[in-house]
Amino acid sequence: MTTTQTKIAVIDADAHVIETERTWDYLEPSEMKFRPQIIQSASNPNVRYWLIDGKIAGLRTAATSDEQFAKNSTTALRNISVDAAARKMEDIDLRLDHMTELGIDIEVLHNSLWIEQVTRRPDIDVALCRSWNRWLADIWREGKGRLRWTCVVPTLDIDAAKEEVRFSKLNGAVGVCMQPFAGELMMFDPLFFPIYALAEELDLPIIVHIANGNPDFVEILRTRYTDGGGFAAFRVPTVLACFDLLRNDVAERFPRLRWGFVETSAQWVPWVMNEIARRNGERYSAQYNPFVTKNIYVTTQTDDDHAYLIQKMGEDRLVIGTDYGHADPSSELDAIAIFRRGELSDDQKSKILATNPARLYGL
Repeated sequence: MTTTQTKIAVIDADAHVIETERTWDYLEPSEMKFRPQIIQSASNPNVRYWLIDGKIAGLRTAATSDEQFAKNSTTALRNISVDAAARKMEDIDLRLDHMTELGIDIEVLHNSLWIEQVTRRPDIDVALCRSWNRWLADIWREGKGRLRWTCVVPTLDIDAAKEEVRFSKLNGAVGVCMQPFAGELMMFDPLFFPIYALAEELDLPIIVHIANGNPDFVEILRTRYTDGGGFAAFRVPTVLACFDLLRNDVAERFPRLRWGFVETSAQWVPWVMNEIARRNGERYSAQYNPFVTKNIYVTTQTDDDHAYLIQKMGEDRLVIGTDYGHADPSSELDAIAIFRRGELSDDQKSKILATNPARLYGL
């Protein structure tokens, strides 16, 4: 008797779109005055910035050439080269073909711009989020079921944020992206609870991609650290948000809500688990695993110690991504193939590549 195995889709839990001028074509006519503009850096001809409401805001644009991506791959000793038309979603078929080449069935797309605060004005916040989400909805419709996404929400207007969550759910979104800090507030401020309640109702996870929406915090770290503050300004706040979630009662308030912490690697998880255990008077064990108890998932990287991570947190809350489209320390286009060659069991690999991200994103 023969048996037929159902192919499980491999999911890239951390891929990106690079915002372009087309991103803002979805603004309403009355909102065109808010349209972001691209300006050239005065000191570096290879760098351009988004100018929003007269200020440089958000992540700088991806003006990197294909040649520079190839050079960066050599410097980083990792493959991060992506054709411009694919990373900017100018040729979606090219993107899909590249995914197939990389062994990826589905990408979950995250924004690039909102790694920092984009605006302090609610009207601009609403307009830009709305335009971005409609751009991604069109990308999803063209993506043959392989391009899913996490929506951006205008946290300066909670009612409008809820409208964006509802729209996004109906148009291919599989998560709601939140910054660890949103202006003066931590993401677990009760102000944001209506967003979490709606996400829970609609079966959408809250995804915390590395970011920092507090401009004062970012500026201090950017000027004090030799790496420009990237590690301290964006990765550390994401870990801090996870630690806070493990310590507070928000997960208990929304018991069906899933949480994902993306692009920080996962090597910090045992440290945080131990800190939680010491403060709670509990030792982490098979009986007490806060990542399972609170429904939290974390993206790993190929150079994490996976056997150690699984020993500490189990194998059901790890996912993996390529950071497709970026050229930073997390980027590794061949992450899926490299991970497949690792020493974990086939069952463990299948969970991290497919089962776990499918559960996280409700796919």
